[in-house]
Amino acid sequence: MAAIARSAGADTAIVPAPAQKPAWLGDISLGLSETYDDNVFVSGVASKYLPASYVIPPGSVAALEGQASWVTTVSPKIGVNFIPLLGQQDNWSVLSLAYAPDFVIYHEQSSESYDAHRVIAAAKGKWDNFSVSADNTFSYVNGSSVGPFYPDALFNVYMNSSVRERREQLQDKATVSCQYDWQQFFVRPTAAFTYYDLMTALYDISGYQNYADRYDVNGGADVGYRVSKQLAFTVGYRYGHQYQQQFDFSPYSASSDYQRILFGVEGKLWKWLDVKFLGGPDFRDYPGNTATHITPVNDHHPVKYYGEALITATLTPKDSITFKYKQWQWVSSVGKVPYYDSTFDLSYHRQFTQKLGFDLGGKILSSDYTSANLASCHRNDWDYVVSTGCSYVINPHLTVNLAYTLELGRNAVDDLANEQTREFERNLVTLGARFKF
Repeated sequence: MAAIARSAGADTAIVPAPAQKPAWLGDISLGLSETYDDNVFVSGVASKYLPASYVIPPGSVAALEGQASWVTTVSPKIGVNFIPLLGQQDNWSVLSLAYAPDFVIYHEQSSESYDAHRVIAAAKGKWDNFSVSADNTFSYVNGSSVGPFYPDALFNVYMNSSVRERREQLQDKATVSCQYDWQQFFVRPTAAFTYYDLMTALYDISGYQNYADRYDVNGGADVGYRVSKQLAFTVGYRYGHQYQQQFDFSPYSASSDYQRILFGVEGKLWKWLDVKFLGGPDFRDYPGNTATHITPVNDHHPVKYYGEALITATLTPKDSITFKYKQWQWVSSVGKVPYYDSTFDLSYHRQFTQKLGFDLGGKILSSDYTSANLASCHRNDWDYVVSTGCSYVINPHLTVNLAYTLELGRNAVDDLANEQTREFERNLVTLGARFKF
């Protein structure tokens, strides 16, 4: 309805009221970015190490060193907040659903273009001493239905994983927990699910990357004791299963059951330091070998370490440091064997002014396959990532950013001939903008 402005001795003026976004409509935004990637296939194999000739499987693409491309990404997002739609809901603090796709075009390497469609749901509520929290991210990637081909099977696993994320697939990641509180104690049943359906063609050809379906599902509970209003210690138990698809042309796969005893701490150690840590032994049970299946591990009942942490230090109102890490036994997307997966992520944020922010980050990733007994899968690959960038808020609706990333892949297996064939370097430069409506 138009607003009416009046002034003495003047005609009535009709001024349109500013448009208001409905309360139930959450984030509506559009992101645009342009990236230069100087090593799209994340390969480090110089031409002198390539075989004299090779045959690329139908529909595949040779993943070679130094193949560069400009990359355009369009990222719209629309979210719905259901709480206003349901009326007064004192118990729910979060009840949302969002659609956040990425439409990605590789201008010089068209095989790598893809669309990633993501649906994100979250819920959080509290009723007296009982609370519940759940979140789920479902993704469908509409990309190439054929895996990449690394001539002579020369690659680092982080070359492989980067390219894999652009292939056709389904992903689903979900967690749910509920908690009942007493004065100092609480109990928290919890469950988690991670699922990958890799929908690419399978070929029994050396160097071609076959991607295995895999999932991890677990459930259990934590018991916590509050040493103060803001800090608690926990002990928990998880029972879970990991699945790895066995290819028709191979007898190998490494599905397993596991049990974990986890010790944790969560809350504020000091006013400026938030900590969430969970870690403890992981007891594995791999199936025995049969006439049609082999589990390629030296120990079918190993004890591994599981750990994850999120630590945030708010040093000043303008400076914060965040550290994240996770270590666990997982199954390889290229099939056959399990590996020990480690991620360490440290980031620093500086807010110079209300409009100008600066970020600096470092990440170390490790994939250790040495618990497997297949010579063809004997590797221990590392990935080192350094990134920096700045963002500037032009107005409440428009933010621009500039970022740079250096990625270095390295081999950690001793006495490997031509170890440089498992190493790479990659540079990414990105200029982007996000419009909020």
